[in-house]
Amino acid sequence: MQKILGYMRKAIQEYGLISSGDRILVGISGGKDSLVLMQGLILLRRFIGIDYEVVGVTLDMGFTGSKPDFSPVAELCERQGVEYHVIPTQIGEIVFAVRKEPSPCSLCARMRRGALHDAANELGCSKVALGHNYDDAVETFVMNLFTEGRIGCFSPSTYLTHKKVTVIRPLVLAPEKEIRRAARKNELPVVKSVCPADGHTNRQKTKDFLAEMERNDHGFKDRLFGAMKRANVDGWGGVNWVPPVKKD
Repeated sequence: MQKILGYMRKAIQEYGLISSGDRILVGISGGKDSLVLMQGLILLRRFIGIDYEVVGVTLDMGFTGSKPDFSPVAELCERQGVEYHVIPTQIGEIVFAVRKEPSPCSLCARMRRGALHDAANELGCSKVALGHNYDDAVETFVMNLFTEGRIGCFSPSTYLTHKKVTVIRPLVLAPEKEIRRAARKNELPVVKSVCPADGHTNRQKTKDFLAEMERNDHGFKDRLFGAMKRANVDGWGGVNWVPPVKKD
């Protein structure tokens, strides 16, 4: 986890993600990103010099058919002394059975975020931590550019005035390959997704496109990410960002 902790510490400092006294809800889907995020936040408390609490929350999506088993995640949280909640929802039923969304990811993501923000209010959490990583940020930037024709991405930190919570993403500087390696080496109990759309999304197509570009032109993703930072797209320049000086 040493590399992951380094990436997380840099992100927390560069984007001002965590302050002393924060009670942080970690959205745990059961995937590698959310489990590594939780483990990283637990370990960082020992030496980062910031006093904060970690609360794990899993949304039971209510998909029909087989139900994911989150008991290994609950056991991990218990061993780590982390408060953990599984909250039942009807998101899966609404998206796939009621609405029959042909492109379900957008609606599902909005409903999941809303449920997590409500849970944060109910559990007295000032912040919600999500497991988006470096690759997710580049993919979102490309999807917005080519699908919606706009320059934008999610932000490392966003304050939601209507919910009075701040959404933070402490893994945004960590490459997905490092997260995968950390999850495997630390034997984290990854829960297989049962979402009907898993692996068949626009994000997966974008991921495949970027992987092909990276194979043909090494450093392609790093240059895209660098452009986001230099232009301070949606706060990616950091809390102390200043416009670059133009050279004559």
